[in-house]
Amino acid sequence: MADKPSYRTERWTKHFEEIDKEIAKYASLCRVRLLDPGILERVLNNDATVCGKADPSMFRKLRSLLMMHYSVREKAVVTLGPQETLRMVDEIVARLRERYGDSLGTPGT
Repeated sequence: MADKPSYRTERWTKHFEEIDKEIAKYASLCRVRLLDPGILERVLNNDATVCGKADPSMFRKLRSLLMMHYSVREKAVVTLGPQETLRMVDEIVARLRERYGDSLGTPGT
C-alpha cells in the first residue's frame, strides 16, 4: 500500500495541477504540441512559429505559464527534493495526457 501524501506534497501537487491545466488549455488553444521534442524550449525562447493558430496574447500567456511552472518546480525541488518533485510532475502530466490525449504532443518522437 502506497504511503498517503503529506499535506505539503498535496499542496504542491494542487499548485502544479492548477498551473499545468492552464498550460494545457493555452497549448490546445494555440495548437502547440508542447510534448514534442524541442517545442518547450522554442516556446520558452519566444518562438511563436510553433503555434498552429496565431494568437499573440494567448502565446504570451502560455509562455508566462511555462516560466511560472519552472520557477515553482525549482522551489518544489528545494522543499520536497528532486525525486518527489519529478514523481509529482510526472503524475500530473499523465493525468493531463489522459484528458488531452495526443493534442499536447508525444515525447521522444
